[in-house]
Amino acid sequence: MDLDLAAVRAFVAITEDRYFSEAAAGLGISQQAISKRIARLESDLGVRLFLRSRTGAGLTEDGRLFLPHARALVGLADQALAVLRERRRSLRVDVISSRVASIDMVRGFHETAGDIEIDIISSNGFRSARGRILRGILDAAFGRVDRVLEEDLAYVPAYLEPLHLLVGRDHPLANRPHVEIARLSGEAVWMPGNVEGSEWTDFYDHLSAEFGLRIDTSGPNWGLDHYVEEIGRGERIGFVGEKIKVPWHPRTVQMPIVDPIPAFPWSMLYHRQNPHPVLPRFARHIANRFQPFDPRCQWLPPFDRPAFTA
Repeated sequence: MDLDLAAVRAFVAITEDRYFSEAAAGLGISQQAISKRIARLESDLGVRLFLRSRTGAGLTEDGRLFLPHARALVGLADQALAVLRERRRSLRVDVISSRVASIDMVRGFHETAGDIEIDIISSNGFRSARGRILRGILDAAFGRVDRVLEEDLAYVPAYLEPLHLLVGRDHPLANRPHVEIARLSGEAVWMPGNVEGSEWTDFYDHLSAEFGLRIDTSGPNWGLDHYVEEIGRGERIGFVGEKIKVPWHPRTVQMPIVDPIPAFPWSMLYHRQNPHPVLPRFARHIANRFQPFDPRCQWLPPFDRPAFTA
């Protein structure tokens, strides 16, 4: 029996992303196609590999036994393809969204680095980017490192982004030049994009515990334009990053948060053994522009402080 490598790759992708839909998006195929690949693989192997639930796809005992061998097969295939690839291929960088400041850092590098092709990719953060970097699908990704990484992964601290408060024009805080974070104690801050397992949800969990906030994750999450429009109605308040490209709305006001300044820590994640010749230059570009954490006026979760301190 010959295994279908595409089906094996789909199996590995699902174990990393946990959801069929997210794994399918990462592979550039439909959810129906990835389901068919897994069904064919389970038929070929004669075992069931996944148990599906609301929290994602979990491995069966047979799936756990098969996983290290599947990773080895995919790894060998990727190595074989890498030997034949042109070394000057595009640098593939995941920036989460074109609205965040990471894309400005990539643009700045491109403007100074000469004739280099860069492919910009948007995703759901490090939940899926870690696995895609390990598989060689991505060269680098921006996000928050909120845990101990796999041995083959490394990261460069990129920038600290101060949080701003977003309120409606009729809100009592709307006329202030800034707001002390102590004033937000007991407030419910609406953030429908805080999904379970994301690195930004972990950040806001620490923030709310430290300063007595409550993060309201009720949805649905229809994107940033809808988020700003709802804040403008005056019934909710929210957080946005200082550097994010927030859509203009006549009924919203954005102001800095101070005493201390909560700062979201962005890093550039990459594979230690990635052979792309441009990647080391890109990492140096990011590292040279990094401004370290200042504990006198900024706040970070304890996990982030060592890497972001000078």
